Amino acid sequence: MDYIENRTFDEIAPGDAASLTRTLTDADIKLFAIMSGDVNPAHLDEEFARNDMFHKIIAHGMWGGALISTLLGTQLPGPGTIYLSQTLRFRRPVAIGDAVTVTVQALVKDPAKHRITFDCTCANQAGETVISGTAEVIAPTEKIKRPRVTLPDLHLHDHGARYRQLIAATAGQPAIRVGVVHPVEPGILRDVVEAARAGLIDPVLIGPQARIQAAADTAGIDLAPF
Repeated sequence: MDYIENRTFDEIAPGDAASLTRTLTDADIKLFAIMSGDVNPAHLDEEFARNDMFHKIIAHGMWGGALISTLLGTQLPGPGTIYLSQTLRFRRPVAIGDAVTVTVQALVKDPAKHRITFDCTCANQAGETVISGTAEVIAPTEKIKRPRVTLPDLHLHDHGARYRQLIAATAGQPAIRVGVVHPVEPGILRDVVEAARAGLIDPVLIGPQARIQAAADTAGIDLAPF
């Protein structure tokens, strides 16, 4: 069995350090967005990100901050640690595929309050610092050793993924001639036009011309191509 064990205040000396390395994935970004509600397009919208200052999708800054919290809470000092404060400076962006190494190092101990100040650094695979800062914690005074909790598996359901796969599978194929009967609702016409513009169908609109035209006018659709 795998265990998680702390280091008490008395067991930690200035200069002691611990590290972990995590490679950022697309799933990490989506899970962080789901958890936090932060849907900034710089993290989730590839088209937007290509035109911003970094020209690519980047991680939420606090993703790295969460890794610092992980290290303090699971390794040094570990279980029983009380987080008091954290400063962070974001120096470089973290992109998908970057391997980020997080290191915390004990700087100053306060025996009266069992507090320890840690230097905190996140560096990428090139050794460049992406996040720096300091943390202050209350370190545990008693040993704790517990079985490591097994986390549940997660499956991300990407809305529209199968639709995009279907569209991709039709690439290079001729559009299918389709009769669309009684398309007198604006929403239906929008769907028909979208499918036609995607090259999936070559539609023939069948029904009362005046009502079809009225629906098209409501939807702002030009029926001339059909």
